[in-house]
Amino acid sequence: MASTFEVLAEPARRNLLDALRIRPRPVGELVRLLGLSQPGVSKHLRVLREAGLVRVRQDAQRRWYELRSEPLAEVDAWLEPYRQLWSDRLDALERHLGDTASHENE
Repeated sequence: MASTFEVLAEPARRNLLDALRIRPRPVGELVRLLGLSQPGVSKHLRVLREAGLVRVRQDAQRRWYELRSEPLAEVDAWLEPYRQLWSDRLDALERHLGDTASHENE
């Protein structure tokens, strides 16, 4: 089975997750939203389902797909040190800009 990172490397899959982040959707709606073929969307949804990123719910003749956010915790944990890095750099930039502005007002 592919890792969450490998699954998310495909832009079409990220677009599917973005659409499902808003609300559960049937395949036909995802096809229209993304402009991909139905077999293409189904293939990507299968990969997302196997990775645990989406779940499917049968409702009469339609299959509804919805986001499962729990597997994204792995990505969130990996990104945490980078968020701290950027936070530190943005704080330094803010201090620098504040120093520059105070010198200009002198």
